[in-house]
Amino acid sequence: QVQLVESGGGSAQAGGSLRLSCAASGYSGMHTDDYMGWFRQAPGNRREEVARLYIYRNVNPWYADSVKGRFTVSKDNGKNTLDLRMNSLKPEDTTMYYCGARFTGRSYWGKGTQVPVPT
Repeated sequence: QVQLVESGGGSAQAGGSLRLSCAASGYSGMHTDDYMGWFRQAPGNRREEVARLYIYRNVNPWYADSVKGRFTVSKDNGKNTLDLRMNSLKPEDTTMYYCGARFTGRSYWGKGTQVPVPT
């Protein structure tokens, strides 16, 4: 059974940095469309994808315009974790962050971690 578990959430000052980590377990197989990513969702809003990394494609990660240049996603294959390094945080980055993945055509989600950035 696939599981995604986020960690690293917490408060950070505007202009500061924070690192989120997503530990993935229980998946097997290799499909070129498999990816892991980070999403965020504020109350009453749609879930927004902020970064995506294809696991088996030799392509650069994708970032939403709102975070491009500030957030960096990377995968530690040894630990099976997907990290999101967030720099130059803004108050509008405040929300719940979710790790998401698509493995062999099925979508999976973590439970989320809160990132408040006080004004």
